[in-house]
Amino acid sequence: MPKIFFTERDIEEMAARGEMTLEVTEDVVLTELAYEKAERLGIRLHQVHQLPPAAPVRPYLSQPVRACPECSSPPQSDETELRRRIRDAVTAKLGTQVDAALLETIITRVLNNVGMK
Repeated sequence: MPKIFFTERDIEEMAARGEMTLEVTEDVVLTELAYEKAERLGIRLHQVHQLPPAAPVRPYLSQPVRACPECSSPPQSDETELRRRIRDAVTAKLGTQVDAALLETIITRVLNNVGMK
């Protein structure tokens, strides 16, 4: 099935017609400007994955991993240690160009997606 592309202008026209929701499926593509315009105009984007348009949907990263029944979640201290090790490794590799808040957000997202939280 062909993709349907929405630009910033398409979003403006939708808002002018009073259409305040857009169903975003795998066949609908929004440009980055369209995504930002929809946000500014209050148009609700109904989508399975809450990712910006430039972010590819990678099921192995975007979908949470289901833990097996025999597996137990690691103790809190293990998670804290893992976070520290990840933070230290990234900082060692990238140095001062790392945004600490962004790194924490990324670490949290990854740990959530692999079932650590």
